[in-house]
Amino acid sequence: MARKVTVIPPSIQPWTGAALHAAARKKVAAYARVSTDSKEQKTSYAAQVEHYTKYIQSKPEWEFVKVYTDEGITAVNTKRRDGFKDMVKDALDGKIDLIVTKSVSRFARNTVDSLVTVRKLKAHGVEIYFEKENIYTLDSKGELLITIMSSIAQEESRSISENVTWGQRKRFADGKISLAYKNFLGFEKGKDNLPKIVDEQAKVARRLYSLFMRGKTPYLIAQIFTSEGIPTPAGKTVWHPSTVLSILTNEKYKGDARLQKTFTVDFLTKKKKLNEGEVPQYYIENSHEPIINPIEFDWVQAEIARRKKLGKNYSGKSVLSAKLICADCGSFFGPKVWQSNTKYRKTIWQCNGKFKEPHKCSTPHVTEDEIKQKFLWAYNMLVFEKDTLLENCRVMQDAICDCTDLNTKLDRLYRELEVLTELVRKCVNENAQVALNQTEYLKRYNGYVEDYEQLKSKIEVLEKEKTERKEKADFIGGFMFEVSEFGNAIEVFDEQLWMMAVHQVIVHPDGKLTFQFWNGEKLEI
Repeated sequence: MARKVTVIPPSIQPWTGAALHAAARKKVAAYARVSTDSKEQKTSYAAQVEHYTKYIQSKPEWEFVKVYTDEGITAVNTKRRDGFKDMVKDALDGKIDLIVTKSVSRFARNTVDSLVTVRKLKAHGVEIYFEKENIYTLDSKGELLITIMSSIAQEESRSISENVTWGQRKRFADGKISLAYKNFLGFEKGKDNLPKIVDEQAKVARRLYSLFMRGKTPYLIAQIFTSEGIPTPAGKTVWHPSTVLSILTNEKYKGDARLQKTFTVDFLTKKKKLNEGEVPQYYIENSHEPIINPIEFDWVQAEIARRKKLGKNYSGKSVLSAKLICADCGSFFGPKVWQSNTKYRKTIWQCNGKFKEPHKCSTPHVTEDEIKQKFLWAYNMLVFEKDTLLENCRVMQDAICDCTDLNTKLDRLYRELEVLTELVRKCVNENAQVALNQTEYLKRYNGYVEDYEQLKSKIEVLEKEKTERKEKADFIGGFMFEVSEFGNAIEVFDEQLWMMAVHQVIVHPDGKLTFQFWNGEKLEI
C-alpha cells in the first residue's frame, strides 16, 4: 500500500507560545532617538515620535504601547540611553511583542551592542522591525542583515568621530576656544563664543587666589568655602582641595587657553585620557579677558611648586610657616604655645631642632609681633628708592629668563638622542633578521642603552634648571607687582605682601633677623 503523509500545521507562535490563529493583537512599541540637542535635531525627534504614534495606531492588528525616546544621546553605546533601557526591560517583561524603529543606525552604531540586544529580545520572542532597511529580526535572514548593517553603521560612527576630531583640531589651530561652562567658575558663554566674566563668580575666584597668596593651602580654602556655603563650580555644597587646586592651576583664569588637554582614546566607549604628548596641544595667549592678573597667576604656579618641595614643612596655618630658618642648624622655626592654660598664654616661634641631640641650637625664640615689626622696617628700607629697585628687578628678571644657552644645549642633546634611538632600532632589527653573535650584540646594545640614559640624565638636569629659572623669574615678577601696588613705605603688616616679597628669614643666635627678598636683596635687622 502507498504511504500516506498528513501535514499537521503549527498551532502556536514559535517565540511567544501564543495560538497561531488567536485574535490577540500584537503589542507594538517604537523607539526614536536623536544624537544632539540642536534645534534641527529636536524637530526631527518630534517628527519621529508623531510618525510612529500614528503609524502603529493605524494598524488594526497592532496595539499601541508607547514610543520610547532618547533625546540628545549618542547611539555608540547603550550605557546612558535610559529610554532604550526601559524599552528593553518592558520587552523582556512581556509588555512588548514588536519594536519599530527608523533604522539600524538609530537603534545602535555599535555592532556588539546591536547584536547582543537583538539576540536577547529574540530569545524572548520580541521582534524588531527596521523600517528603512525593511528588516524583521525574526526573519531567517534577519541576523545576517543586522550584522552587515550594524557593521556599516559602526564604520559610519568611526568616520563621524574622525571628522569631528579633525574639526575640533582645526578650530584649536585657528585659536577658537571653548569651555565647559557648567563646571567653570567665573565665565559664561559670551558674544562670538568667547568666555564672558560672571562678576559674582569672578569675585569668588579672586578671593580664592587671594587666600592662597596669603599663605592658605587648598585644603584650608576648601574648608572656608564649604563652611560659608559658597557653591562649587558644579553647584555643589562641599569643596574639595582638588577643586581649589584645579582653579589655581587653570591658565584660563589669566586669559590664556591650553586646548586639547584630554583626547578620546576609543570612539565606541568615548573613554578620554589625559594628553601626555600623544596628540598636539594648542596654547593661545590673550584669548579672552582675564579674571586673575597674569603676574599673580604665574607667582601662584611658582608658589605651588615651592610648597610641593617643602612637603610637610608647609602647613598653611600661618604666613610665617616655612619662612623662618635657624642660622645654627638650618631647621625651620615652628610655633610653640607657652603657658597654654593661663592668662599669660602666648605663641612663640622656635627652631624645630633646638633640643635635638647631639647639637642644641643657640638661636633664641621670636614672637610673631617681633617678626612682623622687623619686616616693616626691612621692607621700608628696601623700597626707599622704589623706582631704582623696580628697574634693577626688571634687569634681573630679563637675565634669568634668557635661556638661550640652555636651549642651545638642549637642542643638541635632543638631536643626539634621536640619532641614538635610531641606532638602537637598527641594532634590534639587525639582530632579528641576521644571526649575530649574541655576546657582541648585547655589548653593542647595552652600550647604546647606557649612552641613552646618560643623555636623558643631562636633559633632565637642563630642563630642571629651565624650570627653576622660570619659577625664580615668576617670584621676582610677583615681588615687583606687590611693590608697585604699595606706597614707598607701609605701616601695617600685609600677609600677601609678606608672601610675595619674602623668600626666607634667617634667625641668628644674637637675635638678629636677615630678610632675604625674592629679588635677591638681603637686609639684616
